[in-house]
This record gives sequence, structure tokens and C-alpha cells, in this order.
Amino acid sequence: MRCVYAESQDPADPLAGLVVGDLEVSAPFPDWVPVRVSATCLNHHDLWSLRGVGLPPDRLPMILGTDAAGTDPDGHAVIVHSVISSPDWRGDETLDPARSLLSEVYPGTLAETVWVPRGNLIPKPDFLTTVEAAALPTAYLTAYRLLFTAADLRPGQSVLVQGAGGGVATAAILLARAAGLRVWVTSRDEGRGQRAVDLGAHEAFAAGARLPARVDAVLETVGEATWDHSLKSVKPGGTIAVAGSTSGANPPADLSRVFFRSVRIQGTTMGTTGEFARLLGLLEATGTRPLIDSTHPLDRAHDAFARLAGGEAFGKVGIAVHTP
Repeated sequence: MRCVYAESQDPADPLAGLVVGDLEVSAPFPDWVPVRVSATCLNHHDLWSLRGVGLPPDRLPMILGTDAAGTDPDGHAVIVHSVISSPDWRGDETLDPARSLLSEVYPGTLAETVWVPRGNLIPKPDFLTTVEAAALPTAYLTAYRLLFTAADLRPGQSVLVQGAGGGVATAAILLARAAGLRVWVTSRDEGRGQRAVDLGAHEAFAAGARLPARVDAVLETVGEATWDHSLKSVKPGGTIAVAGSTSGANPPADLSRVFFRSVRIQGTTMGTTGEFARLLGLLEATGTRPLIDSTHPLDRAHDAFARLAGGEAFGKVGIAVHTP
């Protein structure tokens, strides 16, 4: 089966271990179903796996990818929900201590076929293209959960998105604006900040800049580089919702700002099937669509990864696998 996989890992040069080739793969469990993959999208999770973070070397080679849209065995167009929980787990899948994402324990979605539990298949609505649907399972579901579950934001409130341009950041801008929030972003690059404004953000600021006012919530996926600014930017009683740490996972604590201002720090990962359904409802009701940076054929996956790793992408980098 043609796929994209991690053959080896290198923290300094993650793409050195990236291979486009053929692997023999079968269903992890008899009751899992195959999905003929039409499109996938890349995420920083894939780069972390290639660096050796979250993916032990004894699981190599591992097919990468956590996003997919395709066709189930009955010929139905579906989107793959990538959070794999225990068969007997009930409730929020992300809280299962044994949960994983595709490409961590079980083969991922950057392949001609991926096997998943039937409960992880979500009908693909007709209003989304295949690549747009493939953009949702990681970045857009994470952004939805950050905004409306972790930060519990309501129309008319304000949010700061740290680091304009990435998949989660652009998703958050689009979803927040669609939901009637005031959206500010930060960026180290003035051009990317302006693109975020063109996308729907009300205003863009230089990284670390003093804001005109404090916000109800900050969305954090950057980590060490922006953490101090996030603490200074949130209102007393506000929330910093955290779903990543691409610049490092050991920010300065500054606990006095946390307890003196009653700041709530809420961590979150991915989302549930129920949140996925509500995300689709929001997209349909508002006409909002995922932002696709570029789409590449499976055999040119290295180019797609290089675009993501080099910080060139603005929005989601897609991979076309099969024609639907």
C-alpha cells in the first residue's frame, strides 16, 4: 500500500526520516473498517513524530497522518475522527487515559487506506470539498474545542490568537469571527498578520506587543515564546486555553499573575464526536470554510512537509490521495 511514513527520527532534521513508499498494513482489529482515503492534511503532530516526540522508536516504521476524508466500505463519503479511545470507554473520548491519535499507536491516514473503528466515521456533508473535509479532524476540531469548550466563549466576547498563520490559528480566526467574537492575533511577521486580518481577524499585533485592552481568553499553541504575553493579555477571571507548545513546553510560571487575577488555565487536546458534529453545524450555518494553503499529490508529500516545516504555509497543507 502506498503511504507516507516515518522510517527514522531526528530532532534536528525531521524530514530526514520521511519516506514515501509501500508498506504492508492490515486491520489492527477485526471489527475496524477500511476507509479508502481521498485526501489528508498535514499537522505539526506529524513533524513531532518525525522528531521522536510522542512516537517511540520501537513503533517505526509508522504511517503518519491524523486527518482524512474518504469512502467507507459501503461507498459513503466520510470524515475520519482521529481520537482512538478504549472500546469500553464512555463519555469524552479525549479524557480516556488510554486514548491515542492515529499515527501514534495505530497506522495513520497518509495512506491509500486507513483502518478505524466504525464509530470514528462521520458522514461528510456535501457542502465541503474532500480536502476541506480532511482539514477538520485535527486543526479545526482543536480550534472549536479551544474556543467554545475550553474557553467557553460567547458572542461579543474577545479572544487573542497567538501566532497567526498556522492551521489551528487560522481555524480559530475563522470560527471565532463566524461566532461573533472580537478576534485579535499576534505575529512575528507583519505580512502574515495582515493576511490574518484579511481572513477575518479584527486587528493584528506584533508578537509581544501591548494590547489596547485585555481579552476574555487567549488561545495558546505556541508555548514558551508567547506565554508571558498571554498572561499579561488576559482579563482578570479570563481563560488561557492551551492546546500546544510549538516553541517549547517549559514557559516561565509567573504564578502570581495566575492567582492574583484568578486566571483559568485550561488544557485541551483535539475534541469529541459531539463537538465535531457541532463544528460541522457551525460551518454549514455560517458558510465558513476551511482555509487550504496548498494541495500536493501523495508522491510529493516531502514538498508538502517541507512547506509546513519551513513555516511557509498559511492555512492547511493538503495531500490528494485518491480521486473521490
